[in-house]
Order: sequence, then structure tokens, then C-alpha cells
Amino acid sequence: MNKILKHILIFGLTFLLTSCTVMDVYLPTPTPIILTETPLPTATRIWFPPSATSSPQPFSLTEKVPTPEMRPDIGDVILEDDFSDESLWDIASSNQASSAINNNRLILSAQSQVFMLSLRRDLILTDFYAELTAQPSLCKGEDNYGLLIRASASTYYRFVLACNGTVRAERITNGARLILQQPLQSGDVPPGAPGNVRMGVWAVGKEMRFFLNGRFQFSIIDPSFPSGTIGVFARSVGNTPVVVTFSDLVIQEVK
Repeated sequence: MNKILKHILIFGLTFLLTSCTVMDVYLPTPTPIILTETPLPTATRIWFPPSATSSPQPFSLTEKVPTPEMRPDIGDVILEDDFSDESLWDIASSNQASSAINNNRLILSAQSQVFMLSLRRDLILTDFYAELTAQPSLCKGEDNYGLLIRASASTYYRFVLACNGTVRAERITNGARLILQQPLQSGDVPPGAPGNVRMGVWAVGKEMRFFLNGRFQFSIIDPSFPSGTIGVFARSVGNTPVVVTFSDLVIQEVK
């Protein structure tokens, strides 16, 4: 009896131990939890970033500075000459030079190295504005022509256009020349011949302003000759003759 009970207890303990072992072996293994990080969003590359836009500025009206009037106080026409009356001008002719009126034109011609002028007769001007058209038909290099103002037989102011495209001013006193304005390059001076240019002189007191095609060129101040007549000239400097035609003289008063 005791043996049987003993065997039963041994069997029971063995069963229990075996059962516990089996339970330990076959317990379900917990599923591992794998934590994965969500990748951060990749920054988008901006290949063409927008340029900074400037803030609109308030619009303001700026007052323009007016261009100074270079021919102020011009008044009524006091003389118009269409060069139809040759008795009003010095007319002469020789083998070296000539001045002649033909078809409402005053034509000056001069041989090599010769100077020729023609003055308007019976005219004395003090303050005035005068315009005259010049047309060189034979002229090159330093050959020149132009306008004489406040002139007498041997004294005058000379506004000189050279066929190299320059303009200058001189004072002539009994054959002696004084340069009052050094040569200036000007796009209004015809570069040789043929050409066409409208010359203008505004003379008030001791100041004289010179214009070409209505555009201001320069101003000179000289009190030597306060009055005189008006004239034109042509001069050959090189080895060839010079021929220049003058027309449409208009003189206005300056108030």
C-alpha cells in the first residue's frame, strides 16, 4: 500500500514537473515591436527663387528746368533782303576774286590764297538779331566763309565757318586779327561742299551770340565796335578756289 502510494506520488510529481517544462517551452514568444522613424520631408530645392519686388514709390511730378532763352527780346523785322538789288552791296570783279548778285543770290568767289568780302551799304546797326543762309559750292579743308557784323571798311567782327567742320570768331582791326573764340567742332558746319547752313547772330551791347541752324554755338564779349553794317566773306586757304553763295537775309530788332 505504501509502495503504491509512493509510486502514485512520484508519478504525479513527475507529471507536474513535465507539464511545467512543456508550458515554459511552448509559451508564445511576444511579437517584437519594431519602432521605425518616419523620415523627415526632404527640403524642396528652389532653382529659381523669386526676386525681391520693390515697393512702389509714390509718383511725383518734378518741375523741369526751362532751357535758357539764348535769343531774348527779339522783336519786329526791320530789314529783309532777297538780294535782288545789287546797288545795296559791294560788287566787284577781278582775276583774283569777285562778288556778284544773280538770281537772288550774292555769290563770292576767290582764287587760291585770296580773301573776298562784300558789305551792305547805307546800314548802321547796334542791337539786333540777323540770319543769313550760306551755301558753299566749292570749299575744302581750311577754306572758310561767314558773316561780318558791326563792320566798316577796315574793322569788324568775323564769324568764321571753316570747311573742316569748325566755327570760330575773330576781331579785325585795320588788317590785324585777334581770335576771340578758338575753333570749335560743330555738326552744324557743312563738311566741305556742297552744303547749306543758316547763320544767326544776336548782338546786344558788348555781347554777341552765334547760332547755326537755330542752335547756339558760343558767345563772345567785346566792346570794341558798338555799331556798324553787316557783310559776308569767303577766303581760300589752300591751292584751290572757294565759291560761296549767300541768300535770305533777315534782320530783327532786339527790344
